[in-house]
Amino acid sequence: MENNTAAARENSRQPSAHDLDVLSRQLGRPVRDVVEIPARCVCGNPLVAATAPRLGNGTPFPTTFYLTHPVITSAVSRLEATGVMNEMNGQLAEDDQLSAAYRSAHEAYLAARDAIGERSGIGAVPEIAGVSAGGMPTRVKCLHVLVGHSLAAGPGVNPLGDEALVRIREWWTADRCYCDGAWDSTGEAPSKDLSRHGPQGLPGIVGRPAPVRKSATATEAPE
Repeated sequence: MENNTAAARENSRQPSAHDLDVLSRQLGRPVRDVVEIPARCVCGNPLVAATAPRLGNGTPFPTTFYLTHPVITSAVSRLEATGVMNEMNGQLAEDDQLSAAYRSAHEAYLAARDAIGERSGIGAVPEIAGVSAGGMPTRVKCLHVLVGHSLAAGPGVNPLGDEALVRIREWWTADRCYCDGAWDSTGEAPSKDLSRHGPQGLPGIVGRPAPVRKSATATEAPE
């Protein structure tokens, strides 16, 4: 029974063609280099995507886990707007136990990224060794990253991601489906890669969620 459960859990992490279509619709842009779906809605749709630690064009990519579902993404943005990150940074400065737990979350993030790199056949990415995301291990710079990590890792791993999940219960909870009408499910999914990650090395996005790209216009030259 345990083997069957482990196999089912592993299979649920593998992104299907449908998952990638849903992700593109959720984000409003095509996804790329998504290698796992570490957290799902109760209905099965993706909540969090795991990106390869090295993108297909060779760029090192430290932000492994990011939120994709528009409802929880919006809920976390609303929480950020209240100034809670400053409050959390104050807690880190004053609470040694919390600070130690947050550093452990940083180490867990690195270990999870290494494991994902190994499972996806990419291996080690030395350019981002020791670099996690979201401000870890000493600051809070992006709650979206911390919440994505909490959902991917489960409760008890990232204390501030867990705290943020508690604080957004007014707008999102894990036991309900919020997918109906949350994104455009009609027509074709976005098909043009609008990402701006070039092969120049470590992108300047450590600790920030993947940016939302505007639709290309007829006057926009390709990069």
